[in-house]
Amino acid sequence: MRRLAARGAAGEAGEVAAPAADSSDSAQGRSPSPWRLIDLCAIWDAGVYLPSAARNGASSGVARRRLNEAEKLSSVREAQLKRLEVTRPRVLGSRERGRVPRMARQPPPPWVHAAFLLCLLSLGGAIEIPMDPSIQNELTQPPTITKQSVKDHIVDPRDNILIECEAKGNPAPSFHWTRNSRFFNIAKDPRVSMRRRSGTLVIDFRSGGRPEEYEGEYQCFARNKFGTALSNRIRLQVSKSPLWPKENLDPVVVQEGAPLTLQCNPPPGLPSPVIFWMSSSMEPITQDKRVSQGHNGDLYFSNVMLQDMQTDYSCNARFHFTHTIQQKNPFTLKVLTNHPYNDSSLRNHPDMYSARGVAERTPSFMYPQGTASSQMVLRGMDLLLECIASGVPTPDIAWYKKGGDLPSDKAKFENFNKALRITNVSEEDSGEYFCLASNKMGSIRHTISVRVKAAPYWLDEPKNLILAPGEDGRLVCRANGNPKPTVQWMVNGEPLQSAPPNPNREVAGDTIIFRDTQISSRAVYQCNTSNEHGYLLANAFVSVLDVPPRMLSPRNQLIRVILYNRTRLDCPFFGSPIPTLRWFKNGQGSNLDGGNYHVYENGSLEIKMIRKEDQGIYTCVATNILGKAENQVRLEVKDPTRIYRMPEDQVAKRGTTVQLECRVKHDPSLKLTVSWLKDDEPLYIGNRMKKEDDSLTIFGVAERDQGSYTCVASTELDQDLAKAYLTVLADQATPTNRLAALPKGRPDRPRDLELTDLAERSVRLTWIPGDANNSPITDYVVQFEEDQFQPGVWHDHSKYPGSVNSAVLRLSPYVNYQFRVIAINEVGSSHPSLPSERYRTSGAPPESNPGDVKGEGTRKNNMEITWTPMNATSAFGPNLRYIVKWRRRETREAWNNVTVWGSRYVVGQTPVYVPYEIRVQAENDFGKGPEPESVIGYSGEDYPRAAPTEVKVRVMNSTAISLQWNRVYSDTVQGQLREYRAYYWRESSLLKNLWVSQKRQQASFPGDRLRGVVSRLFPYSNYKLEMVVVNGRGDGPRSETKEFTTPEGVPSAPRRFRVRQPNLETINLEWDHPEHPNGIMIGYTLKYVAFNGTKVGKQIVENLSPNQTKFTVQRTDPVSRYRFTLSARTQVGSGEAVTEESPAPPNEAYTNNQADIATQGWFIGLMCAIALLVLILLIVCFIKRSRGGKYPVREKKDVPLGPEDPKEEDGSFDYSDEDNKPLQGSQTSLDGTIKQQESDDSLVDYGEGGEGQFNEDGSFIGQYTVKKDKEETEGNESSEATSPVNAIYSLA
Repeated sequence: MRRLAARGAAGEAGEVAAPAADSSDSAQGRSPSPWRLIDLCAIWDAGVYLPSAARNGASSGVARRRLNEAEKLSSVREAQLKRLEVTRPRVLGSRERGRVPRMARQPPPPWVHAAFLLCLLSLGGAIEIPMDPSIQNELTQPPTITKQSVKDHIVDPRDNILIECEAKGNPAPSFHWTRNSRFFNIAKDPRVSMRRRSGTLVIDFRSGGRPEEYEGEYQCFARNKFGTALSNRIRLQVSKSPLWPKENLDPVVVQEGAPLTLQCNPPPGLPSPVIFWMSSSMEPITQDKRVSQGHNGDLYFSNVMLQDMQTDYSCNARFHFTHTIQQKNPFTLKVLTNHPYNDSSLRNHPDMYSARGVAERTPSFMYPQGTASSQMVLRGMDLLLECIASGVPTPDIAWYKKGGDLPSDKAKFENFNKALRITNVSEEDSGEYFCLASNKMGSIRHTISVRVKAAPYWLDEPKNLILAPGEDGRLVCRANGNPKPTVQWMVNGEPLQSAPPNPNREVAGDTIIFRDTQISSRAVYQCNTSNEHGYLLANAFVSVLDVPPRMLSPRNQLIRVILYNRTRLDCPFFGSPIPTLRWFKNGQGSNLDGGNYHVYENGSLEIKMIRKEDQGIYTCVATNILGKAENQVRLEVKDPTRIYRMPEDQVAKRGTTVQLECRVKHDPSLKLTVSWLKDDEPLYIGNRMKKEDDSLTIFGVAERDQGSYTCVASTELDQDLAKAYLTVLADQATPTNRLAALPKGRPDRPRDLELTDLAERSVRLTWIPGDANNSPITDYVVQFEEDQFQPGVWHDHSKYPGSVNSAVLRLSPYVNYQFRVIAINEVGSSHPSLPSERYRTSGAPPESNPGDVKGEGTRKNNMEITWTPMNATSAFGPNLRYIVKWRRRETREAWNNVTVWGSRYVVGQTPVYVPYEIRVQAENDFGKGPEPESVIGYSGEDYPRAAPTEVKVRVMNSTAISLQWNRVYSDTVQGQLREYRAYYWRESSLLKNLWVSQKRQQASFPGDRLRGVVSRLFPYSNYKLEMVVVNGRGDGPRSETKEFTTPEGVPSAPRRFRVRQPNLETINLEWDHPEHPNGIMIGYTLKYVAFNGTKVGKQIVENLSPNQTKFTVQRTDPVSRYRFTLSARTQVGSGEAVTEESPAPPNEAYTNNQADIATQGWFIGLMCAIALLVLILLIVCFIKRSRGGKYPVREKKDVPLGPEDPKEEDGSFDYSDEDNKPLQGSQTSLDGTIKQQESDDSLVDYGEGGEGQFNEDGSFIGQYTVKKDKEETEGNESSEATSPVNAIYSLA
């Protein structure tokens, strides 16, 4: 396939090798024109995009276009081999102390995604135009079918019919249909419509009509001015579920022990119904190897027993689309027997048939009839072979293939071994198979000749072809099948023979060759390959583009690189014919290539080592015969980041202060970040630490501060790091002398090692201690090395206190020892001493035997005996070897033995999984070790031979089932029974059009169990289940497939529940349907409640329809918020709920304060204090007003008293002063009005007694001396301003 010119690379450092083109390149339709983009793949690694392109010029392409095909193929191969040698250079190495240069790993810009997508599609199908809007709008493309219905399209008669057809192209294509090879006029049928911007047909039956009237063969045509693409021929059929014909069935009379077939003969449905047998009371018929259902739906009895007439038998047909089950009238059995009593004890009798007087018979086949038959199957389908036999006792069925073994990876036994299923059949599965039916009376066989045919399948499917003017190309359409399919070419939906002649096109069987293509050559070609078993139809367009060069990357990019590094400058472009690319620096000079520069085939410019003088502006120019385009890249060179003063290893006491230096030099134009790691993890800077630009200070060092500290200095382009180790010492006593205060260090190594007192099993080692370096030596560690088993490896021998310098070492026989000593103080360990001279001890027989002896099978016919070999200190002599003995357990047979120098031995030709006694004894040249203990091992396991039987499934709830089965016989396990395992998968959902994953899952039941529970199932689904026995080798054969249906459950939570508040009056709710409906949804329950702080309103419940996904709430209170709870419902109940709250209004904080302030304790106390102060102020003012002798009640007036006014004997006691008018017998109310005094406790109501007096504290102790005056109508004018009562009222 041809790839348009879209080149580019990222300026990262790394290494890339250009991949070779596919060896079938030319066969896929691409001539090796020099304009062609030879590499079909882009390099995309760590943010680096490197598509490759040939760099030959357009002018040379015109000349080379005249080369013959052989020369072109040769040039392609040479270019491919040459391109394999192009590698991407590596980044310069880091500094010795750990500097890690880091190139910027930024997300690629959009143009990189566009170019990368263009390359990916060149590998896998239609070429896509880059996702640049300007290019998308300019470049044209013939139509391409993107979606269509299946070839055999079966629809539900209760629904509207939908026939899909989607296509793309530029300009957008138009659509039309044919029905039964004739134009289908959609406009004439009011029920038929076509979706907008699509070719999908919708046939609507809401206004009436019969779906059967629209059955037929449909084909979609997508057309624009550059060609026409075709869909497959879609055969539309309406699903049918006819009723069972009414019939009266007489009782079936049969002799006990005779075979019987109950025929189902279901009504023909589309698709075919699923058949199963039940009683009229809807109890499933128990099936086993004696009674089972055949693939044709009939129920077969290999021999009839008396208990078979305890129930009746009804055939049931389940139709897929309508989800209906139709039941046939039941059969009743009448069994004639010589033993009329159905004694249950005879069922387990070892010879049940003889006990019941049933004559034994040799097997005979009930299905298929005769001794031979044939069967044809298509490649890729499942082959199902079936043999059902009668006989007394019930025969066993075994399967074989003549001249070979059954394909173990594809073969599966079903229906109690009566059926053999081979999945995904291929040609090598053809041949003769035979089934063998046998019981103790004899055996018979039936031979089935299997022929494998094949519908057409692709070898080379034609691919879209995009060319430049004058370029060559080819379309290849290769398919295989049995019989060999024929190939027919069409162009724009018409046979190629009737299309207008094209001198640039040549048809050669399954290949169309295009030479010197022009713009007028654009079209869509169809390849139809067919045989008697089916057909394949493929569309492939030929598009000729004539596009001047165009740059894909942003203009005037800035690239910053570190001095002395390697980099690449990229210039992705697009054009047809493919342009050539050249680079220039600072707008002058010759083309950059050679020396420090290298230009790759994709046009990227590599600078091998950046120098200061490389800084500048680089210009890339893309040129083809239609024009040229250019872009500029500005390169800036930056100084590297360096740590020139690194932190150093330090030893500090607990509680002291430590400072780690880290001084950095970097390019001033880059932002520097200095961070610290502790033990290679980011360091948390707590209050005990202080991080500065050039140091890290730790105050009050603690034991947890010990570890490695790494300073990381980084910019956006590179980084440098340096590491130091901090050792923290425990508290020390106050020094008692001058030496104790000196700095401490690790001790010096011990020296002058000497061996004395040489004995057979011991030796004395003496050494001279090294300098302790102001810290006492606490321990010495003695190590040894031997030169026979592990030369050069030192092992710890023993440990001694620091006060000794001599020790007696215990030794093993026949070891050539060498010793060294290490001194330890509180600071650390010394370097090891120089080794001592060697000392070899004398040999002896072994005193122990190897440990960890095991016997396990690695294959079904062997047992591998292994053990842990003995080391040098336990060998005790030369030529250490092992005597391995074994024998079968509990057989009293003689021991087998062999001598082994390694650590394993394999016993061959063993029976499957048999226990053995095993012994392994050590021996050297001095003798044998002690007699070993016996260990029990087992030979290899084989796959189990039997499957669990009588598997029963009971549905517990919508997500769980319980299983029960019969255990397999121990001799069929052929190993250690690890577990029973159930494989189950979700076949379909009871909800129509709901896609489900049919991935197989498993549930394990360890040990020898007979029941278990499978949970976490999906409700309202059809499941299938199989059980196997598992041992150490693997799975055994699978049991009969069980089908079960989980009941309806509650749905999952609605998805993406969103609450939006467009204004203060309404709240909009939106949600998506639950991911798992788990049944037929009947609606949604929405609960919502208003709340404001701690106040909660009344909850409101809304029941919504199942299709509703929006709801609007009218707010009654613009201040309150709302809490919404939404759940979906099925008939079972409500599912998981999701809760959201409405957004907070802007004045919510103010509202909450207003609502809650009245309940605050401080507010209540403040109000009480204010009330008390006001009361005290009133009392004080009143007392001041009342102080003095007489207090006149009202002012004397010139106005005469009314007749109702009583006479005053001694005058009225009116209060008056120089500045104020008299206070009348009224007071000012709180609202500013004058009200009549009505209180009985007023001072002016009493007049008997003498003058009122006050004591020292101002309390009134006299008696009232005047009676209550008559009501006065005059207002108090001038006295209001100075009255103390009025003053208080004015304050209030």
